[in-house]
Amino acid sequence: MALTLRSSTSFLSPLDPSSKREDAPPCCVVPMPAPGSGGRLRLARAAPVEHATMEEMASPEAATLLHHGGGGGQGQRLGKGTAVYVMLPLETVGAGGKVARARALAASLAALRSGGVEGVMVDVWWGVVEREGPRRYDWEGYGELVRMVERAGLRLQMVMSFHQCGGNVGDSCNIPLPGWVLEEMKSNPDIVYTDRSGRRNPEYISLGCDTLPVLKGRTPIQVYSDYMRSFRDTFRGYLGNTIVEIQVGLGPCGELRYPSYPEANGTWRFPGIGEFQCYDKYMRASLQQAAAAAGHEEWGRGGPHDAGEYKQFPEETGFFRRDGTWCTEYGDFFLGWYSGMLLEHGDRVLAAAEAVFRGTGAALSAKVAGIHWHYRTRSHAAELTAGYYNTRRRDGYAPVAAMLARRGAVLNFTCMEMRDEQQPEHAGCSPEQLVRQVRSAARAARVGLAGENALERYDEAAFAQVVATAASAGLGAFTYLRMNKKLFDGDNWRQFVSFVRAMTDGGERAALPSCDTEQSDLYVGFLEKRAAPEAEAAAAAAAVV
Repeated sequence: MALTLRSSTSFLSPLDPSSKREDAPPCCVVPMPAPGSGGRLRLARAAPVEHATMEEMASPEAATLLHHGGGGGQGQRLGKGTAVYVMLPLETVGAGGKVARARALAASLAALRSGGVEGVMVDVWWGVVEREGPRRYDWEGYGELVRMVERAGLRLQMVMSFHQCGGNVGDSCNIPLPGWVLEEMKSNPDIVYTDRSGRRNPEYISLGCDTLPVLKGRTPIQVYSDYMRSFRDTFRGYLGNTIVEIQVGLGPCGELRYPSYPEANGTWRFPGIGEFQCYDKYMRASLQQAAAAAGHEEWGRGGPHDAGEYKQFPEETGFFRRDGTWCTEYGDFFLGWYSGMLLEHGDRVLAAAEAVFRGTGAALSAKVAGIHWHYRTRSHAAELTAGYYNTRRRDGYAPVAAMLARRGAVLNFTCMEMRDEQQPEHAGCSPEQLVRQVRSAARAARVGLAGENALERYDEAAFAQVVATAASAGLGAFTYLRMNKKLFDGDNWRQFVSFVRAMTDGGERAALPSCDTEQSDLYVGFLEKRAAPEAEAAAAAAAVV
């Protein structure tokens, strides 16, 4: 064991008494490690303590920094940093209701903890829990998972996943909706989303029948509410401490949107515009009613006839081209109705969640999709088909943020790792402008903002982009997609641990006191011969994952 000292020559400079200030941060005094302990002694500089004013504590930025705590004291993280969570594999609790590969999962959780991660996120699949029949809930596998996470010293974000797994970007397994729900779909195909050609999508129940008793005598909203109430009653003792956040699924992939760009069977391909999903009988009935109320019954006969097909580009259609139908009186009517139906659906489900989880200490959140392709066009076609009425002339995310604010839910947004320059030119992408727009909408609505990466990335550029976005947007938390064997590979893991540290430090370096006249960076330490704990934990996880 060797003692090392690194410093510039300024370490020997005499102290100028005039440079001493009352607010100069002191040096940290660290006890000498015991002989043979292999410990490491550091002499570091403590960052100055910041005292927030009441106005600052009431700001939306302060709210986002607190959201992941869910009201529980242990979860609160005051300061400039952003807590990092990691998404667990989609099949962590599989179709049979059991934790998959529990030994490997335990090792992975230990590695994440050693790497500085705050917690993990997991999908709580409707198709797994209520698979045996209506109101027959099986929470056993999730109960085991919650206990594992608690033992690992981590926290949990749990997603009420009322959608199927399979058929979208990143889906590595197939978990359908409950069998009894699929039976209802067979007898009444109109309870699922339908496109102009009559293609049915079984990912999620159509919002057109939210308030109709189409699921064996219950409405979809009642079914979701009963499910969440059973979850609350089962895990009441963990809510607000181990379980700090409930993300409420509101559509395909758990996102507040229509299934306008399904990848299954090659239906859609990036960067296609997608298609409107308003042709089941319940959505058509709503459209007819809205058209009659607007004094134009002819507008209620169906969606736009000139909106093109899934894989087309905006300029190939009459509706989405530069000065197309989207910017006419009819276009405004249809897009207002289509996006309004989505907002009403989100509000109904979140109202049910708010009633169930009020007073538990767990925060609520909802996920909004980062549809960044064709963002540079006037019509923003891909966003319109997904249900976000966002164009060159209109802010489609302000109403979303306002709805979430009414329900006290955090806005969780994707594509935080993307940069404009990395996107294909022909796709008209601008993820950076999109993130800035959503950030502004969240701030105006005074709603908390959290983030995720859209695609699996391990490179320094992606991590740096997230760190910069988190600092500028004041993210309350960031959830990394996704835990797998590749994450624990040497270089990937080192990049990830550095990223986590940068996020928790707020992307900033601790300030040096004024008495250090030459801005030296002092370090005193014992060099360790053994690997860092996080490296050892990652190696152990990689060996069993």
